[in-house]
Amino acid sequence: MPVKLRLRRQGRKRHPYFHIVAADARSPRDGKFIETVGVYDATRVPAEININHEVALKWLRQGAQPTDTVQAILKYTGVNFKHHLLRKGLTNEEVEAAYQKWLTDSQNRIDQKKSSISAEKSKAAQAQLAQEAKQRAEKAAKILAKSVPPAEEVAAEEAAPEAEAASEAPAESAE
Repeated sequence: MPVKLRLRRQGRKRHPYFHIVAADARSPRDGKFIETVGVYDATRVPAEININHEVALKWLRQGAQPTDTVQAILKYTGVNFKHHLLRKGLTNEEVEAAYQKWLTDSQNRIDQKKSSISAEKSKAAQAQLAQEAKQRAEKAAKILAKSVPPAEEVAAEEAAPEAEAASEAPAESAE
């Protein structure tokens, strides 16, 4: 009986979460399974992953084949790394020491990625705000240009009353 480590869908419509289970490869996706290995909830940010490492290692040692998604989850949580170290023949103390080192390095990489993503988001938000301020200034200038007549018209309007006054003055003196 070939055993697979795979996802079993739970939850309601459009709000799924998955159990990671060991199941017979011939059984349907949400059908009969042998044992629950963990839980994966991709709807949360960041995704919530809870895996029982001992159970997952037991099934990997017995030859269970993980699906691609479960393989990625096992790699992300370090179960594959532990399995690799155990297959090399290291003692449990050496495996645990190497795993703890890997775990701290992995957590540092994750924290750096999160900080770089937040820095990129804030930088993009500042650029967006600057762009919006520029657009508001351009719109205000267009509105002001429409409400205030051009300088030539103002100069022509000011010159017209002076010309009328000058033309009226000689007419009055002629009388």
